Amino acid sequence: MKEPGPDHPITITPNPHRIRVMLGGVIVAETTRALTLAEAGLPPVQYIPREDAAWDLYERTSHVTHCPYKGDASYYALTAGGVERPNAVWSYEAPYPAVAQIKDHIAFYPNKVDAIEEFTD
Repeated sequence: MKEPGPDHPITITPNPHRIRVMLGGVIVAETTRALTLAEAGLPPVQYIPREDAAWDLYERTSHVTHCPYKGDASYYALTAGGVERPNAVWSYEAPYPAVAQIKDHIAFYPNKVDAIEEFTD
């Protein structure tokens, strides 16, 4: 386990805007309680509470990855509107203490969904 620091900063902040994720013309997740995780030089990622996702569209896969800063990620396939996307969604179910806020949240690969929309109104 590595700790975030000056050489690899990670910040997690509540996002005050509505976040909507679309696939196949279907809303697969929508929330006003997203957390924005900014990590080093990577694009920010919206982590959405699990309860704000349409879970009947998700199926856990056997794919797992490891991040030395966040822990082990589990993956989900997503099927909506006749579109299937394997391993489109990930979740840190037991994240390391430095990023414990993202527990019970999911994130989406932007290139595996139609849109991750952020509404500021």
